[in-house]
Amino acid sequence: MLANLIINGESVSSVSDLTFDCFAPTSGQPVSRAADGNLEDARRAAAAAASAFKDWSRMGPSRRRELLWKAADALLDAREEIVAAMVAETGAATSWAAFNCDLGAKMLREAAAMTTQLTGETMPTDRAGALSIATREPWGVCFGIAPWNAPIVLFVRSFAMALACGNTAVVKSSELCPATHFRVMKHVAACFPPGVVNLISSSREATPSIVNTLIAHEAVRHVNFTGSSSVGRIIGRLAGEQLKPCLLELGGKSPLVVLDDASVDEAVDAAAFSSFMHQGQICMASGRLIVSEPIADAFSQKLALKASNLAASRPGGNAPLGTMISATSVARVRALIEDAVEKGAVLLAGGDAEGVIMNPVVLDRVTPAMQVYHEEVFGPVASVTRVHSDEEAVRIANDTEFGLSAAVYGRDVNRALSMARQIESGICHINGPTIQDEAHVPFGGVKASGVGRFGGAGGLEAFTYRRWLTIETQTPHYPF
Repeated sequence: MLANLIINGESVSSVSDLTFDCFAPTSGQPVSRAADGNLEDARRAAAAAASAFKDWSRMGPSRRRELLWKAADALLDAREEIVAAMVAETGAATSWAAFNCDLGAKMLREAAAMTTQLTGETMPTDRAGALSIATREPWGVCFGIAPWNAPIVLFVRSFAMALACGNTAVVKSSELCPATHFRVMKHVAACFPPGVVNLISSSREATPSIVNTLIAHEAVRHVNFTGSSSVGRIIGRLAGEQLKPCLLELGGKSPLVVLDDASVDEAVDAAAFSSFMHQGQICMASGRLIVSEPIADAFSQKLALKASNLAASRPGGNAPLGTMISATSVARVRALIEDAVEKGAVLLAGGDAEGVIMNPVVLDRVTPAMQVYHEEVFGPVASVTRVHSDEEAVRIANDTEFGLSAAVYGRDVNRALSMARQIESGICHINGPTIQDEAHVPFGGVKASGVGRFGGAGGLEAFTYRRWLTIETQTPHYPF
């Protein structure tokens, strides 16, 4: 099926009739074809969203809640179709795709619950007889840019809370999974009035001009982007030039600290999940395992054994791990491994790849001299750095430009909490993995991992602005 654009409630081709193909990571063969939108398509989508904004923003919260809940049901009803598209386009394990669909529905339902939480406040005022009020108002048209790695969750997140707050939306799909995003939007958009949420797809070559045009469009008042920190800096700059607020959820290199009093077995299980889930192609993936020296040998050996028993495979079966997104990604990850080994790291498991199928890798004795210590890997690599004190563990945990997620393992919860509060990250879990997400939590990072928060009250703050209103109940006195 052709992945069309969705503009003003209709599935349409690009005005140019151009298309582009998406290729399966495993076979390299085309698995989907999508409309290659151009600047006119982008402007049509923004105009449709602008036209729908007045009625949508004035719609009562209960009705908006009903429609968002209906959209969640529609997403789950199409679960099999959407999961199949995600597996084919991204090489994901079926379990990861199914999880995406389920959490995407929860995000729509959480957004539905928040429609009645847009509360204001009365404020004190020095003006006699006046009433001073602060309200939360929708921005208008919100432009969201969605990635490929969690293509249902992060796609839905780009518009669900925006709609709950009374905004309308234009969403740009990823060129690596346009059919997945189209299938989600086809079912979801049908639940709303025409123009409330719109979808633009474009080829890699056309994407920069599409993004530039939509950020600069006079109807677009807010931008959100999930993806790499390098691209996030570009999006943030473009939005800043237009003086438009921008919500950014970017890359990560999440430290998982294992203290000397931790349960080694529990920490190993969490480290494997945090490092290898979806082949490490998750922003919250634990790029660094910081382990106390007294238990480091036992930890590394058990992690290597677990990794050796976790096999990646072609998607579609019951295997826990799927494939990397591309051969280019595999080559980049292998180069990081080779650099680390050349500089003294010990390869305890993995290291080989067959095409885009790459089994989990465990590197021990990783140091700051190695590229893998600093760079976001976005591959199935667990890097162990050994430390001799809690102070050294905190220093190394913060020795990165990123600050998305983190975790601390230890039986002494007070000690672990003290360390967690010193780690520079937007998220930190004690005795839990770095990869965690729920629809209602304030999700986002610090430093190069982003600005602002998705989810719950954080989402309300991001997708609305505070407005000051006064009512004069007495005739004011003026100085002239």
